[in-house]
Amino acid sequence: MLRKLIVLIFLIPGLTETVFGVRSPMSLHDCMEYAISKSTKIKIQKADISDRRLEIRNAVLSAFTPSVSASTSAYYNFGRSIDPQTNTYFNQTSFHNNYSLNASIDLFDGLSAVNNIKISKTGLLISKSQEKKEEADICLAVMEAYYNVVYYNRLACVYEGLVENATQNLNLAKRQEELGVKGYADVVQMEADLADREYDFISTENMAKDQLMTLKSLLFWDEDEELVIVESLPPFIENVFDPDHIISLALGNNPEVKSAIWMAENAKRDYRVAKWQLLPTVSLYGGWSTSYYTYTGYNSPSYRSQFRNNMGEYIQLGVSLPIYDRLNGVTNIQKKKHAYNNARLELEQKKMDVEMEVKRAIQDCRGTAVAYRQALKKSNVQEEAYRLNQKKLEEGLISPIEFQTANDNYLKAKADEMNSLFKYLIKESVVKYYSGIEYIDQ
Repeated sequence: MLRKLIVLIFLIPGLTETVFGVRSPMSLHDCMEYAISKSTKIKIQKADISDRRLEIRNAVLSAFTPSVSASTSAYYNFGRSIDPQTNTYFNQTSFHNNYSLNASIDLFDGLSAVNNIKISKTGLLISKSQEKKEEADICLAVMEAYYNVVYYNRLACVYEGLVENATQNLNLAKRQEELGVKGYADVVQMEADLADREYDFISTENMAKDQLMTLKSLLFWDEDEELVIVESLPPFIENVFDPDHIISLALGNNPEVKSAIWMAENAKRDYRVAKWQLLPTVSLYGGWSTSYYTYTGYNSPSYRSQFRNNMGEYIQLGVSLPIYDRLNGVTNIQKKKHAYNNARLELEQKKMDVEMEVKRAIQDCRGTAVAYRQALKKSNVQEEAYRLNQKKLEEGLISPIEFQTANDNYLKAKADEMNSLFKYLIKESVVKYYSGIEYIDQ
């Protein structure tokens, strides 16, 4: 049975469809781009970024433009009322129509408006940083699923070759039994070996399909559409990383650290604003109004003349000084101070976490590099041993049980080789990410 889940082909980066409308096999970079473009988390984060931009606009308008409102009213008054002309009571039904335009602006509000602009701008940076964090998490998950698919597909190809060899060995054993060279027990042992290899092949193939479904779910791929990936692994090159240098880069570039820094800055601004709220607030007000009225039995002036003659304007400067607000202001200051202290502690904790993650990633990268070199050496030796034992089996120099042992050793060595390589590639990508290189740009 031919296995074509992985197509060995080199593609132009970013090319996902052919001119005939048939989707081409996707590389790891293509999968990452596709997953980011389809991710609901990224779409939610982009909506949050739009909200943060709206908050910046509102903060700027609030700080530098006045609040303007207009109103109008029209009503009938039945029964006793006051004549606007003579300021005396009368009992006729009257009609009133009023208009007003009012504006106000805060001249000094404890610098809360200016700080709100800074806080909203920092909020936008935090949202963008969170988007980068979501993209990195998606790319890392796609990378792991992609390598798992490649791993099980390659392992299945190895098992497929062993099934073919086991089938040939069984046929050879049957012919040798007919010639009296081998006994029936040897044939049964070869049949058992073939059954084991077929079972391993089917199990590995099912694991590959399961990992492919995991990759599809990360890509939000249509289940009815076939997903074919490209086996394009980078060569093994062991990089030497300086932990201190990588930690320095991570503390300056990591989205989580940046977000923690900006959150601490915003908490500090909130604390300052809370203290400044105890200062007086100075506001400027201005307005314009006019009205029209008439009542039964009275020859009132025309609408136009009343609109002009009843017109009035005002300007007002107000100062508000908080004297006693049931200690709400003091309580708010204390709460903001605690929030600021917590934000600083969270920043320090985040820096420590990132530093430990970088050290662990570099250590894992070094360890997997050593493991891969040893696994590659062991795989080459076991592959050569397997070929020699295959010839010995054909010549009748070893028993099927001895050959099965050599076969199992070869399989384990091959699996360890591929597994250690994929682990190294992932660990290396993590270290590069902490150094400031995004997963999708590696």
